[in-house]
Amino acid sequence: MRPADRLFQIILLLRHGRVVTANALATALEVSERTIYRDIADLVKSGAPIDGEAGVGYRLRRGYQVPPLMFSGDELEALVVGAKLVQAWGDPALGKAAAQAMARIEAVLPQALEQKVGASSRRFLALDCLQPAPLREPMEMLRAGMESGRKLLVGYRRADGELSQRTLWPLGLVFWGHCWTLGAWCELRESFRTFRVDRIKQVDLLDAAFDDRYGHLWRDYLANARGEGEAAA
Repeated sequence: MRPADRLFQIILLLRHGRVVTANALATALEVSERTIYRDIADLVKSGAPIDGEAGVGYRLRRGYQVPPLMFSGDELEALVVGAKLVQAWGDPALGKAAAQAMARIEAVLPQALEQKVGASSRRFLALDCLQPAPLREPMEMLRAGMESGRKLLVGYRRADGELSQRTLWPLGLVFWGHCWTLGAWCELRESFRTFRVDRIKQVDLLDAAFDDRYGHLWRDYLANARGEGEAAA
């Protein structure tokens, strides 16, 4: 890694405002602690507002604006592939946002990297032909429920064909390569449940709220799924 890239990585590792030790930085960047001490000194000399000292740790003062990002060729290719997958398998709003994000990135790239993005866009395709037609509509509403912390009233068709109505606390979405599932707390079953998004026939966003702002319920859902297997709806 070039020294300039390493300095930028240090800024990124410190950007959350928490104290990070030189040992942790050295481990993350695969260099010696002595190199970290030297890099921190160089950053401070250049005006980066870093507080701390050797043996204690370092933190970046809040409010500091990270300089514009530069990407390697591989990083750009990863972004292109990710954006194409979102456009193919996400809802329309998310797909549009992915396309807009890539357009913004391309607009500020040097010519050589802009050509790299263009080549990657031509080489990588993500097809939505296997995506169930009813999938896209519920996805946007599910995301709205997760982001706002509001409950959803859902019409759901079970595997046996029975149609049921559920009040759900939408916690997170999981992509399985061929379908999406929703992890949620189901008020009817009074437990965590997993719902295939392509079986959701109707979604209404309710005024009633639930509190998962710190992600505790989502972590509990994941722990429950790992420990007991995913409970069917």
